[in-house]
Amino acid sequence: MNPILVEALRGGTVESSHRGALAVIDAAGEVVVAIGDVDRPIFPRSAVKVLQAIPLVESGAADRLALTDEELAIACASHNGEPAHTRVVAGMLAKAGLDVDALECGTHWPYLDSAARSLATAGGEPSALNNNCSGKHAGFLCVACQRANGGDLARFARGYVAPQHPVMREVTAALQAATGYDLGTAPRGTDGCSIPTFAIPLKNLALAFARVATGQGLSPARAEAVTRLRRAVARSPFMVGGTERFDTRVMQQLGERVFCKVGAEGVFCAALPERGLGVAIKIDDGNNARAAEVTMAAVIEAFVPLDANEAAFMRDLSDVTLRNWNGISVGSLRATHALRRACDRRRA
Repeated sequence: MNPILVEALRGGTVESSHRGALAVIDAAGEVVVAIGDVDRPIFPRSAVKVLQAIPLVESGAADRLALTDEELAIACASHNGEPAHTRVVAGMLAKAGLDVDALECGTHWPYLDSAARSLATAGGEPSALNNNCSGKHAGFLCVACQRANGGDLARFARGYVAPQHPVMREVTAALQAATGYDLGTAPRGTDGCSIPTFAIPLKNLALAFARVATGQGLSPARAEAVTRLRRAVARSPFMVGGTERFDTRVMQQLGERVFCKVGAEGVFCAALPERGLGVAIKIDDGNNARAAEVTMAAVIEAFVPLDANEAAFMRDLSDVTLRNWNGISVGSLRATHALRRACDRRRA
C-alpha cells in the first residue's frame, strides 16, 4: 500500500488522507526519491502533453507556420477555455489552413466558471476551441499540415486521433523515446480527448521529465524541441492553464526553473532544469486539486532554490488554509511529515 502523502485537517484533527507514489529521477536514470510503488504502470493522461508536442517542433511544423510562444505553450496545455485560450487555438488552426471543425477533441464548457457564465450570458455555446485539450489537438493538426506534403490536408488529417494515424504514430514514438518505455507492450486506453494513452511507470515518467529538463538522453532534434517548448511555456504560462490554475501560478512565479503539468486522476509531472531532475506523482484516489497539487508544491519546495518571497508563495500551496463560504478558516491541507522528510534527505 502506498504511503499517505497529503492530509486534510479540521479542528486540528486529520479528517481525510490521500495515499500516493512519487518518483524523482535524474537524467542518467538515478533514483533520487522513490516513495510508494514507482514501478506500477499508470496512465499519465494530460501530464505528458509536452512530450506529445515534440513532433510539432521536430517535424518543422512550428517553424514553417511561424508558431509563437503562446501557440507552442498552448500545445502543451490543459487550459481553462478562456477567450485568450480560444483565440490562440483558432489562430494556430488558421495558420494550418483549418478551422474548429477539424478538431476531434470534443466539446465542453470552459473550465473557469466566470468564462462559462460569460459565454452563456451572451447566448453562446461552447465549441471544441473551449476544450481544455484544444491546443494540443491544434498542434497535432499543425503536424498533419506539415506531413500532408501539399496534398488534401483535410482528408489526411481526418481521424488523426486514431492510434495508427501517421500523426499519432509520431506522437507515440516521441513519448516512447522520452520515457524509455516500450509502448508496444504497454496497456493502452483512450484519453478524455480521444487520443491513445499508455500506462507507464512513474520512474519512467520522471526520467522523461528529467530529459525535458536537460535534453540528456534525447536525440539532438528532440532535445532542441523540448527546450524550445519548455521555454515557450515559461514565457507564456497563462496558456498552459489560466486564471487561478496551479501550473500557471507556479510558472509565473518561478519562470524557467519549473515546468509542471497536471494530468487527470491525480497525476502530476515536472521538470526542474536547475537540478536536472524529473518528477512524477500519482495520487491513488485520483485527487488533483487537493492532493496532487500539495504534493507537487512540497517537492518544488524541497528541490528548487527559493528566495523568501518564493518560499512563502510555495508554502501557501503545500500547506493550504481551508475556508468556508463565510471566509472562516476551518482547516488545512498539508504535505505529510513523511513526504517532506523523504524529499529533504535528498535535496542537497
